[in-house]
Amino acid sequence: MIDSNVNLDLMQFIETNILPRYTEFGRSHGLAHVKRVIDNSLKLAKITGADINMVYTIAAYHDIGMSGPRAIHHITGGKIMAADQRLRRWFSQDQIKLMREAIEDHRASSSHTPRSIYGKIVAEADRDLEPEIVFRRTILFGLENYPEKSKEEHWKRFDEHMENKYSSHGYITLWIPNSPNEQYLKTIRSYITDKVKLREIFDKLFEDEINKR
Repeated sequence: MIDSNVNLDLMQFIETNILPRYTEFGRSHGLAHVKRVIDNSLKLAKITGADINMVYTIAAYHDIGMSGPRAIHHITGGKIMAADQRLRRWFSQDQIKLMREAIEDHRASSSHTPRSIYGKIVAEADRDLEPEIVFRRTILFGLENYPEKSKEEHWKRFDEHMENKYSSHGYITLWIPNSPNEQYLKTIRSYITDKVKLREIFDKLFEDEINKR
């Protein structure tokens, strides 16, 4: 549920004009994902005292750049948001600049620390580390982008992604102390170190997604 403190006109604009665009991005980066990032971001805004309308808007636009190449979607998304003149109704030029930087900084594989609390909030919210969601989104991304791969090839990709991103030596970084993601990440790492259990989880979720097609 969207925080009641978000400006109602802004909320109506985004729900009408921005969120529906996520239906084009597949289930791994689709409408359900952006809504969860918005919800997570608003919870973190309360913890940090950040501007609720800015946080809401950043979260709503954070993956809008998936309309172009995924590798630069964070840059593309920042440009799309900053160029949207309709947002000038609610935000100053300085606020728009902060919001653009936050979108640019949200990617998990970014080589630098987010430049503001807004970047840290959306980056943390985008991690959404509830274990089943992480595992299912990884499988969905593989099925959507590599449909030619066999189940064993999908498992190999899944396992490598878990190691590279979420393991104790992975590149993921959390930015907000004491967020729910801290405990979620510990749980994910416990599964990563137990390959038998991780494979059981993969098999169950993979078959579930295959059966939905």
